[in-house]
Amino acid sequence: MRALVYDAFGATPRVTDLPDPIAPPGGAVVRVTATGLCRSDWHGWSGHDPDIATFPHTPGHELAGVVESVGAGVDSGWVGRAVTAPFVLACGDCPTCAAGDGQVCPHQRQPGFTDPGSFAERVVVHAAETNLVALPDDVPATAAAGLGCRVATAHRAVVARGRVGADDTVVVFGCGGVGLAAIQVAVGRGARVCGVDLDPGSRALARALGAEVVLDGALPEADLVAAVADWSGGGAHVSVDAVGSPETCRTGVLALRRRGRHVQVGLLPPVAGRPDVPMDRVIGWELDVLGSHGMAAADYPGLLADVAAGRLDLGALVAPGGPVGLEEAGRMLVAMGDTASRGMQLVDPSR
Repeated sequence: MRALVYDAFGATPRVTDLPDPIAPPGGAVVRVTATGLCRSDWHGWSGHDPDIATFPHTPGHELAGVVESVGAGVDSGWVGRAVTAPFVLACGDCPTCAAGDGQVCPHQRQPGFTDPGSFAERVVVHAAETNLVALPDDVPATAAAGLGCRVATAHRAVVARGRVGADDTVVVFGCGGVGLAAIQVAVGRGARVCGVDLDPGSRALARALGAEVVLDGALPEADLVAAVADWSGGGAHVSVDAVGSPETCRTGVLALRRRGRHVQVGLLPPVAGRPDVPMDRVIGWELDVLGSHGMAAADYPGLLADVAAGRLDLGALVAPGGPVGLEEAGRMLVAMGDTASRGMQLVDPSR
């Protein structure tokens, strides 16, 4: 099969031929019809993720495809079904999974990080009965690819962690893939949303997806906090950091009203420095600072219900221009550190 690989952190990605994977016991092989290029892939390529330990390495972790084969212990009825899977592949057997928290399974595997990823014509999904998610017939692969990471991540951050409800005020830092999805999810729940981003094009997308107000992320911290307070009437009920920088984390906390909730979604690799979280404010105002890490497959019905009800338009989150092939995906991966994200860039591994 064709796959995109890199031979070391920071090395130029290349397209090569690899042996087709074989479905392991309990697992499945999925033929990838669409996969998304995510900033987490760039973090991995840059050496920010210690889970990547062997080379050459195939990136890619948000995918849609069709089950081609299954291993021992997996229902053969999965073969031929259109599916996605969360980027955190839970083991399905441990106490954490039994409690319904597969997204933080201590034995998790992740395509594109611990295992070969979806920038290939085929990918293995381990613990298939736990992790495969059947796609509705009316959700095309080009829209469904983001369900594995950015859309599911945003949905859980807003709904389960942020507990966003009607008339809440929500400020989202970073209007890329996860941030734009978070804006859609919050608006779909009747919240008022403010989007913050450095890029004018990204701010325009945020406005188009329902943000009531957009702010330039280059503003000084004090000005951003004051602008959010003025717009929201004293600070946001919920802030979502979809960037993952010390500055956006800190500003997100300061932008909250008393008893507000900050949800940290964007990765904060040590190379960027540790955020200076204003704990005096957290204590004095009884703020909640919450981490959010993907979504377990068992929680996908709520997400798919929002799609079916029209509260979440997956197609609107896809970058214009259509899918690119693996060669172009490699070039775009390298450039991500200096390029604004304007929707989900799709990759077709067969090209």
